[in-house]
Amino acid sequence: MDVRALRLFTDLARLGSIASVSRARGSDPSVLSRELAALEREVGVRLFHRTTRRLALTEAGAIYLDRVEPLVAELEDASLRARDAVTQPSGTLRVAAPVSFGQLNLVPLLGAFVARYPAVSLDLILTDGAPNLAEERIDVALRLGPLADPSLIARRVATMRVVACASPAYLARRGTPSAPADLARHDCLLLAMPGFGDRWRFTRETTGETIELTVRGRLRTSNAVALRDCALDGMGIIAQARWIVGRELRTGRLVEVLPEWTVHPALGEDPAMWLVYPSREYVPLKVRAFADWVTDRLARTPWEVGVRE
Repeated sequence: MDVRALRLFTDLARLGSIASVSRARGSDPSVLSRELAALEREVGVRLFHRTTRRLALTEAGAIYLDRVEPLVAELEDASLRARDAVTQPSGTLRVAAPVSFGQLNLVPLLGAFVARYPAVSLDLILTDGAPNLAEERIDVALRLGPLADPSLIARRVATMRVVACASPAYLARRGTPSAPADLARHDCLLLAMPGFGDRWRFTRETTGETIELTVRGRLRTSNAVALRDCALDGMGIIAQARWIVGRELRTGRLVEVLPEWTVHPALGEDPAMWLVYPSREYVPLKVRAFADWVTDRLARTPWEVGVRE
């Protein structure tokens, strides 16, 4: 029996529709439908109940999945081990990363990576969500902050520092805060992403003193680079990681405020950068090569100024 047909069956069972599998694979839905019909003819039973939108396993399909799924995983694992033993990293590598971080800090690394590993093709997904790696067949993802899914294999790459800053024009117009409480009289620009909000926590580095307060502002955006650009335009104070604002701080286009305090615009946030990939017994060579490459370069990055500096 064709292993590809069995993999299609397990993918359909996991994602629940031909359309979902088609999007994940970049395949023609009509081709997948024909392949599923051929598999059912070969097995001799109907494996799915079909509606216009969803597939649901029949009783026979559930029994078949229970026996087939571990076999498919074993066959794929065996193929990967055999190929990796005698070849260089190869194949398509699906990588996910946050939009702003990917644009500023990951994309500049990719040209050298593909030059080093010419048999690897990259499929880069930039998203500020947290895609399901298994369902979307993502090999490796870069994530910032705390990790919510303990089933993922995670490699800590670096620790990020967040600073509060504003443009010289804004500070000349509104004054420079001397304590966190002064932010109540300022416009603060807010990041509209999960985990972020208008409660900022400040920690004094010398004493460990912690202050939490509610900040106010007239602008929210879901894009960190756009938020930085609004600060450059004199619209208010931002709390951003140095990988976003490092160049602007060094050139004086932005000025750090409250430098003796560390700011946490996402309460409880672990200011870490991670590489994560689906938990599995064997990590393919292409994933290991990419993880080593990115970890080495990001861990050595001067985060005060950013990769592009």
